[in-house]
Amino acid sequence: MTITHASFITVPVTDQDAALRFWTETLGFQVTADRQMPPGRWLQVAPEGAQTVLTLSGPGMGGFTPGQTQGIMFVTSDVDADVERLKSAGVDVTGPDPMPWGRMAGFRDPDGNGFMLLAEHPSA
Repeated sequence: MTITHASFITVPVTDQDAALRFWTETLGFQVTADRQMPPGRWLQVAPEGAQTVLTLSGPGMGGFTPGQTQGIMFVTSDVDADVERLKSAGVDVTGPDPMPWGRMAGFRDPDGNGFMLLAEHPSA
């Protein structure tokens, strides 16, 4: 196999503009693509320098249902600071909790899609 990375992960949303504000203003992601394509808007965001991006798929794009994406893991160097930032922005966050491999927290976007934050132990 010669696979090197995932290109994008589809995150179904009900309102692409609201999702864009959440991902850029609340999480600090950058827009990597925003253009009209048949059958609709192609909108992608990612943390700075990431190889894999999130495609914020609006209604009618690919038959996905908002809230069905679960378990995407983002690695962070400071899960506690990120949790505080999310909470101060009004995001419902669980954790962080200690795990054998690091500290983890969970959060949901405004559409109910679920994500995890992981600060790995140096030995993990």
